[in-house]
Amino acid sequence: MPQLLVRDIETAVVKKLRRRAAAQGISVEEAHRQLLRGALLGNQAGPQDDFLAYLRSIPTGGPIEFPRVADRPRRNEF
Repeated sequence: MPQLLVRDIETAVVKKLRRRAAAQGISVEEAHRQLLRGALLGNQAGPQDDFLAYLRSIPTGGPIEFPRVADRPRRNEF
């Protein structure tokens, strides 16, 4: 698969791309790919993008917390 290396990018641009990737829960590299696709191909979403968008649209009701039982220590076998 072809690769693209981009050099001499302003620090502010890199920071903003990292924040965008973190907010979407994806890698910086994937955020960069999506940004290029959107700019050059007009945001043509593929089947994987549609499925991920569907999964992200499912309401979860917030973080799920599981209570930890403190009186039973966990065994660690090495």
